[in-house]
Amino acid sequence: MRVLLLCLAGISALYVACMTPAKAEKRLIPLQASSEIRINDIEQTIPRDPARALHLIGMFRSYYNAPHVQPEYSSLELRSRLETMEQEALAALKDLQGNAVSQKRWDLAASYARSLMVLGIPVENTGAEPDFILAEAKHALAAGNNLAAFLGAARAHALKPLEFEDARLFLERAAAVYQRRTAAFFLAAAGSRGREAEESLRAYAEGRDSASDMIKGVATVLIDRGWRIEKGRSFPDRVLGSAFFVDSSGLLITNYHVIASEVDPSYKGYSRMSIRLGDAASPRIPARVLGWDKALDLALIKTEVTPEYVFSVIDWAVPKVGDTVLAIGSPGGLENTVTAGIVSALGRRFLQIGDVIQIDAAVNHGNSGGPVVDLAGRLVGIVFAGIEQFQGLNFAVPAERLAAALPSMMRGGKAERPWLGLTISETRQGAEIIYVAPNTPAWEQRLPEGAFIVKINDRVISAPQGGLIPAYQDVLFSAMPGELVALETSDGIRRIVITAARPDLPLAAAAKIDSRERIAAPLIGLILAPSLGGAFSPSFLVKKVVRGSIADEAGLSEDDPVSIRGFHLEEKQGVALMEINVKKRRTGYLEAPMRIQVYLDSPDTL
Repeated sequence: MRVLLLCLAGISALYVACMTPAKAEKRLIPLQASSEIRINDIEQTIPRDPARALHLIGMFRSYYNAPHVQPEYSSLELRSRLETMEQEALAALKDLQGNAVSQKRWDLAASYARSLMVLGIPVENTGAEPDFILAEAKHALAAGNNLAAFLGAARAHALKPLEFEDARLFLERAAAVYQRRTAAFFLAAAGSRGREAEESLRAYAEGRDSASDMIKGVATVLIDRGWRIEKGRSFPDRVLGSAFFVDSSGLLITNYHVIASEVDPSYKGYSRMSIRLGDAASPRIPARVLGWDKALDLALIKTEVTPEYVFSVIDWAVPKVGDTVLAIGSPGGLENTVTAGIVSALGRRFLQIGDVIQIDAAVNHGNSGGPVVDLAGRLVGIVFAGIEQFQGLNFAVPAERLAAALPSMMRGGKAERPWLGLTISETRQGAEIIYVAPNTPAWEQRLPEGAFIVKINDRVISAPQGGLIPAYQDVLFSAMPGELVALETSDGIRRIVITAARPDLPLAAAAKIDSRERIAAPLIGLILAPSLGGAFSPSFLVKKVVRGSIADEAGLSEDDPVSIRGFHLEEKQGVALMEINVKKRRTGYLEAPMRIQVYLDSPDTL
């Protein structure tokens, strides 16, 4: 009997040892779709959303071309039916694009045109033609909508230089509403045509605004959130920030985090916003939020005030390291404060999209949302604060990104940005896909993890070191959710992928449903492989450490044994806590526990 028990114990141990690597490998397999794609569903999608239908057709082909599928899915009849549906969806998409042009909905027309062009369909009028945009800008100018007019004219000029008379038209309006830097932009545009504007217009546009002039265009933002109770005592709950005028109609720019309680549906308390011009004795003026872009920490607010000074959002500057800049705002509620410093660094990546500017001008609580300008008075960026791990360092959102984001915010409400569902890493070989989030367009099209993006929209993207991911994000930035994008990867496949609306926390949904071993890749840069492990729980080896990631900074290296002991999601705080045990080869395989807090708004997502 004893011999029998020993034999059974040995067999059980062998069985567990064999099963553990299989269990570990299973936890690293990407989630698969549980429902099939039905032809009838695609047909019903064509009239209401032809772009989505084309995406589904690509999914169908990708899935049912696999070796395991049933024979009926590879029949000639089915292939013919798919080709017919594809032509119907293309025709429907062309009709939508044509209707958008006839209705003069230029942004929508351009969006449809971009989708058609990645499909290889030529479009006669894309909606992005400079003549269309200029005509819309002139219409806005006649209606007194100066901000939209100036933005449109600047965009048209970037596509095709403005004629002298057109540039002079916008120059005159800029001078009339006392926007000197905007006037300087259109004076340069007029001068590029070989003619000169009148002396009075030139003199105004070539003048300089002093810091004391610019102070008049900066306001203090006050958010009253009632009272909070701490240890039985009540305290006023106030949020303080800065804002600056970008239009004489009373439009101001500030940070999203300053006004978040005004628009965040998860905030259930009292919240009232006002602005104050001048010192603390000045009256509070009611204000409201028009639009916001959480990914860039920007917001557009409105108040019924005619400002004495307006900052230009089209004559912005791209600074160089070492350039002198001025920051204007209300640090600690001290209005009309101007501090000077230099641009310390460029390309810092702390927001979800793009990069930010690091400055050493003194910035404190209350400066958030204030302007950063160069010595010529050109807008350089918008101060933002609140990075806990970098106390004492100051940052600004580039003015270039504000100019790109403004049209969406001016439409009102939340500005939706597109995404595909990828986390990418910059390597010497290019942009590597290290994670594909479940239930996203990239996941639906089976983009392979470990592959490199070769082209996006048939373009090869190149950038200085550290700038590749923002360069890819810039390609998508002006796109609308629901637009088609062409991705060519190193496996030799060109896929047509539809974009989805970018979540506020791109990795939160994935963290809820994916295994903690897979989610370690986008969160801490740890790519794992199965190991023989222990007797009752799967263990892993480090397959790869993403350069510059949390795992890299913690000293983990390839082939280190790792086990993830705990994972806790705190979505309201936007963070996750991961507990891991690692035996570092560099320290003689001594086991060390690590508890890591990571943010769910990774800047490496596409």
